[in-house]
Amino acid sequence: MTLTSFGPANRIKRSAETHPLTWRLRDDGEAVWLDEYQAKNGYAAARKAFADMGQDDIVQTVKDAGLKGRGGAGFPTGVKWGLMPKDESINIRYLLCNADEMEPNTWKDRMLMEQLPHLLIEGMLISARALKTYRGYIFLRGEYTTAARHLNRAVEEAKAAGLLGKNILGSGFDFELFVHTGAGRYICGEETALINSLEGRRANPRSKPPFPAAVGVWGKPTCVNNVETLCNVPAIIADGVDWYKSLAREGSEDMGTKLMGFSGKVKNPGLWELPFGVTGRELFEDYAGGMRDGFKLKAWQPGGAGTGFLLPEHLDAQMYAGGIAKVGTRMGTGLAMAVDDSVNMVSLLRNMEQFFARESCGFCTPCRDGLPWSVKLLMAIENGQGQAGDIETLLGLVNFLGPGKTFCAHAPGAVEPLGSAIKYFRHEFEAGIAPASAAVPPLAKPIVVGA
Repeated sequence: MTLTSFGPANRIKRSAETHPLTWRLRDDGEAVWLDEYQAKNGYAAARKAFADMGQDDIVQTVKDAGLKGRGGAGFPTGVKWGLMPKDESINIRYLLCNADEMEPNTWKDRMLMEQLPHLLIEGMLISARALKTYRGYIFLRGEYTTAARHLNRAVEEAKAAGLLGKNILGSGFDFELFVHTGAGRYICGEETALINSLEGRRANPRSKPPFPAAVGVWGKPTCVNNVETLCNVPAIIADGVDWYKSLAREGSEDMGTKLMGFSGKVKNPGLWELPFGVTGRELFEDYAGGMRDGFKLKAWQPGGAGTGFLLPEHLDAQMYAGGIAKVGTRMGTGLAMAVDDSVNMVSLLRNMEQFFARESCGFCTPCRDGLPWSVKLLMAIENGQGQAGDIETLLGLVNFLGPGKTFCAHAPGAVEPLGSAIKYFRHEFEAGIAPASAAVPPLAKPIVVGA
């Protein structure tokens, strides 16, 4: 895993002024523990928040900075915080960190937790102060064993230093923090499924409303934020709104920086902290180095397996939510994947849909039955045994499982890459239709929902 700087070929060194998330990283990749973290101005933002800012001031600062969720949905963080109840009589509230990073091709939160565990703890401490939450949980992907070990050590260090526990920094404010490792389900990335799992229940999403801010963990007000989101909070508090907004490129509607990456058969796969608004081409060519010798870029996904495929001509899109939306998909997690010209799109999609079908919680019919149906059709097409009308049926499923038609966002994310792959590479799907069936009309019209 590599981290480079703003400039190509590492010409510009990471600094606190330009890289709020990563400037403290060690060159050897080892974790930054408490003494080193504090020597690099760690917990200064927390001390400022506790000594000089009211709780409402912290919320307003984060709102004014334009911080948005970094887990994929992109909901404004300050607005989400503002949904927590103001009633002082509600003295039990929870802050949850969503660290269940199971999106294929995404590993940004892992890097932060393994190498900068105190940055996350400081972000949660400031957030807890703002939200008046007395207890926090880091819901961690079970396979992240190194992150679990480092986070637990960092929690103990913070406790010993009086930065967690009772009467933090002499403020009278108490905050306990626990690391909870999950059992390994993709659906736990959905915040209410995460809450159910934390309570020891089956990891099914909950009906909303009520939203977690009103009824969350054990029926109490709860705020759920992503790892990278919380790690942005200390820099915003320390250096202010105007500075944070200035980090983004002109034209970007998203503020600050973002951990972005590229994987696949590129020359320099890795992870970089970059300003919102860089183009996909800069990310692909200047940082990832373009394709390896002997391979050509066929398609790319901008932010995880649940985002739609784009073509090489879309690389000039700016990497922020609105910029990627202009070319027809979502920013997602911001970690892109290059698909080279040796890959058959039908096989790639069959692999993806198998994953999504397996990870469905099974609660709602479209997702539970529709995703396995797509896998069955893709397997037939992959083996050259597709039937006339199969492609239309797949497109019907893309519609049937689209936004607003299932209980949560799992199925819409699962079928978005399928729809885009058929849009741009339909000929590869048509090649898998058996010749004998191609002349036979389908027995029924394709599914069309909401037409």
